[in-house]
Amino acid sequence: MPVSPMVDSIFVGKGKHPLYLLTKMANRHGLIAGATGTGKTVSLQTLAQGFSQLGVPVFTVDVKGDLAGISQPGSSSNVKVLERLKELGIDHPKFAGCPVFFWDIFGTEGSPIRATLHSMGPLLLGRMLSLNEVQMGVLNLVFKISEAEQLPLIDLKDMQAVLKYIGDNAHKFTTQYGFISTASIGGIQRALTELQQQGGENLFGEPALNLDSLLQVNSEGQGYVNILAADTLMQSPKMYAMFLFWLLSELYDHLPEIGDPDKPKLVFFFDEAHLLFTDAPKALLDKIELVVRLIRSKGVGVYFVTQNPIDIPNNVLGQLGNRIQHAIRAFTPRDQKAVKAAAETFRSSPDLKVAEVITQLGVGEALVSLLDERGIPTPVEKTLICPPLSQVGAITPELRKAIIQRSLTHSQYEKKVDRESAADILQARTEEASKNPPNHVRGRQQSGPVTQVFKGAWAVINSRIVRDIVKSVLDSFKRR
Repeated sequence: MPVSPMVDSIFVGKGKHPLYLLTKMANRHGLIAGATGTGKTVSLQTLAQGFSQLGVPVFTVDVKGDLAGISQPGSSSNVKVLERLKELGIDHPKFAGCPVFFWDIFGTEGSPIRATLHSMGPLLLGRMLSLNEVQMGVLNLVFKISEAEQLPLIDLKDMQAVLKYIGDNAHKFTTQYGFISTASIGGIQRALTELQQQGGENLFGEPALNLDSLLQVNSEGQGYVNILAADTLMQSPKMYAMFLFWLLSELYDHLPEIGDPDKPKLVFFFDEAHLLFTDAPKALLDKIELVVRLIRSKGVGVYFVTQNPIDIPNNVLGQLGNRIQHAIRAFTPRDQKAVKAAAETFRSSPDLKVAEVITQLGVGEALVSLLDERGIPTPVEKTLICPPLSQVGAITPELRKAIIQRSLTHSQYEKKVDRESAADILQARTEEASKNPPNHVRGRQQSGPVTQVFKGAWAVINSRIVRDIVKSVLDSFKRR
């Protein structure tokens, strides 16, 4: 591989001259965009391997199942890769794989990865459930009431139990929290059932992910590449997008401020990024913008991977300093708009008509602009992207299983733990109430036949006394 001009940099490819991503600018975020089949995944793998070799842990998503090859060395028998390396001046490549952790919400293609409902919060959960504005208001109250009554929300059965409890006792909470619609509670319950059917019960629970598990470096100083299997998860797009954003938000909330480090603490690749923004409410968009803007000071670089740059809102797009733009096929008016938008976001180059070139790029070619040492985007260049020195493509199920079994994370997260939480506490309260009913209830229960006779007699006596008093008063008026 060409010698880097600086120790901490990643060779991205070659235009008029070699292009390097400086790791001290890597936390300024980035974008990898382009149509399907133009080479986005290869660009992602090249960057991920580069970061890993420099001791930077990576989190990425394997949407199509073809990113697992990063765990294995590339092969000298891959003619296309060898030809590209030769074009780039790399005659003696050192093929190598990266240390990896495989993760999977469903626990089949990697170690289970979980969150708690409490850490997810009402905004992301409501988005995951596709709730309307009224239902979102009720969900916010559910979280407030559960916290006030010390009812830990861990998994879906906890949420269902708390919703039932609030629905059964809505009058009790009206004064403090306002009217709670039973129709809204029913709507949330139905949405929870649908999420359960999509596999949401696997997502929520304990042990929840410890963020330190994503920040590991092996004994040789290489950063682990954390790969989330998402081919099944992608069938539930909102669950996919909200889980990834929850993870990003957790990193933002819990990592300490470190300013601009010489290299990132973690690089986060957000594939199929358009799913995060599609029809997102303003409150969520505001939070996304805030997290992306401020998480760089925690040493985290975020790289959005998507087909069109117009999938990313301008307020977020403007924060993505390192850009690799693969071909866009301008077949539709929307595609043409994307071409124009992509061209306008690059720092122009006098001898390059960006809008034309974007539509003519071949597979493995891209328009590249990276931040220089001063944090200024370099003029855009048409670039041959360097292929990764790890295997491109999937690995066998047997090899994946072997890697998972010997993983440091597997034993930590393999078995689900069911500690006491909201559902258990409410069940215990119900059982206790049935054993020890309130005094007024107990009094009614102890009212037997003898008691009823005394009550009847007292009523008769009472009525006679009243009649005698009334008669006496009337007689006194007559005598006057």
